[in-house]
Amino acid sequence: MTRIRVVGLLLTSSLLLASPLAHAKKKKNAEFVPEEGASGDQPSKVLERAFKLYDGEDFYSASIELNKVIEGESGDSEPNKQKAEFWMGKALYNMKYYSASLSYFDRIVTKGSSHAYYNATLKWLASLSRQLPDSTGILEKIGKYNKAELDQPALEKVRDELYFLLGKFNYQKGNFKQAVELFGTVPASSEFYVQAKLFEGATHVREYQAKPAVEAFKEVLRTAADSTDPRIKPFEDLANLSLARTFYSTGQYELATKYFDRVSQESYDWANSLFESSWANFMLKQKGYSKALGNIHTIQAPFFENYIKPESIGEGLTVKATIYFYNCLFDRAQEAIDEFNAVYPTVFTELKKLIAGTSENSQLFELAVKIRKETSGLPEQVERAARGVLGDLSLLKRFQYVEELDRELKAYDKSDAAWKSTNIAQAVFADLTLQRSLAVNEAGDLARRRIKRLTEELSQLIKRVIKIEFEILQGEKGELEHEVIEERERTSGPTSNKPVEDIRADDEHVIWPFVGEYWRDELGYYRVKIRNKCQRNAPEGAPATGEGAAPAAPAGGEGGGGAPEGGGAPTP
Repeated sequence: MTRIRVVGLLLTSSLLLASPLAHAKKKKNAEFVPEEGASGDQPSKVLERAFKLYDGEDFYSASIELNKVIEGESGDSEPNKQKAEFWMGKALYNMKYYSASLSYFDRIVTKGSSHAYYNATLKWLASLSRQLPDSTGILEKIGKYNKAELDQPALEKVRDELYFLLGKFNYQKGNFKQAVELFGTVPASSEFYVQAKLFEGATHVREYQAKPAVEAFKEVLRTAADSTDPRIKPFEDLANLSLARTFYSTGQYELATKYFDRVSQESYDWANSLFESSWANFMLKQKGYSKALGNIHTIQAPFFENYIKPESIGEGLTVKATIYFYNCLFDRAQEAIDEFNAVYPTVFTELKKLIAGTSENSQLFELAVKIRKETSGLPEQVERAARGVLGDLSLLKRFQYVEELDRELKAYDKSDAAWKSTNIAQAVFADLTLQRSLAVNEAGDLARRRIKRLTEELSQLIKRVIKIEFEILQGEKGELEHEVIEERERTSGPTSNKPVEDIRADDEHVIWPFVGEYWRDELGYYRVKIRNKCQRNAPEGAPATGEGAAPAAPAGGEGGGGAPEGGGAPTP
């Protein structure tokens, strides 16, 4: 009849990197006192002057003198040039030219352990990871180091953060054994503990190991329950969502709905969790149909237009049509199909034109900026659909990086004219210009892939809708053919429509009819009461079959067994 959605576990590194705790200890200049490298020969007067200027926090003047040393104008030895390189990275960081700072630290990482400040650079890479997204390649630079190099005494204050970052690097590279080891090294007392546990759970899911994944996610919940820190809340929601997805992938649908329901309304992922919960409730058949339909009704509220994936609303309508079809409510099923057809075929066509009309990634980037600001001039439904996929958090971090580079370029424009005439200033400007061009191209490319993926999703949904429409016609035909037979059999006893589920309110709620207007405090509580009209002629594939369901986990409580083949976490 229709494919059953397998909800994979997705923990995007961009979301966790942008988390409150990741930035909680950001201080002015974020100064780290590095372990000293080799002392080298006697420094030149130029290098001595550079250090004095740096100590006096005249970083602009210090950068000029340091550049003279690096370029060989001062006659300093190689060890002193290496020292100047390291201090240049520090100076640019303190000037808030983070991209240029990373470029100088990258020189040190590239030289490896032969550079006197190779180990000391690790601290500054950790600091830059708080300012710059993963797309800058900062994790790859941290990935050049091994765990033993993180254990040096000078890294004590940032060691936990570096364990976490190196674990993320290994996670992204598919080195799951090393990733789990590194995440497990982060102590419970660390501010990065809950993030490490979330990634540890995601790593186990990628390896189809549901039991340890569940344990890791539940440890996040235990930590949150014992904490009074409000910054833990986003991680609690991610843990609940991750547990729900894990239980769904192992066929434990009641447990999945339990944890979907625990995602708070304040969570960025709440709307999408309602959609995913509708699939879990769909798999519970009659027991879950009412709530599945209520969730689909909820995600169509205008409150969610910037949060819910547009393809999720379209797919929700196909679920809605399928539920009504399985209960022989063919007119209601057709209404859901008509609602889908009124929007999504047109959106599909217009998005295809949008991709074709922007051949350059820079063009698509500029259009994407306007779409996010709702000034693109595209038809409302098309702009809304595009804005939905362009709100992806990994893409959002790339837009923010371009904004960061724009900030640095503006700071350059406003800097002292005398400094701008120097070689180091021109090098900084060239680096910022290059990095912005690369970042715009990367953001535009990712935006194109997101929109293209949306068109592919919509294409599959349109095909599914056509199939459902055909089966609705077949079902209506079968219903008419049975009317004569049922009329003859009425003398043998009355038949009645079967209720799907009785909706009851508890002591804290009342049943209130929906009259066409959404209210914020009602979201998430909608239920739809339907009656199964199939009698003895249910459509093929209706509730009894559980079509396409993932295999149930073995007995043994929550989290038993492993994820089914094909489940797990898609690569971010």
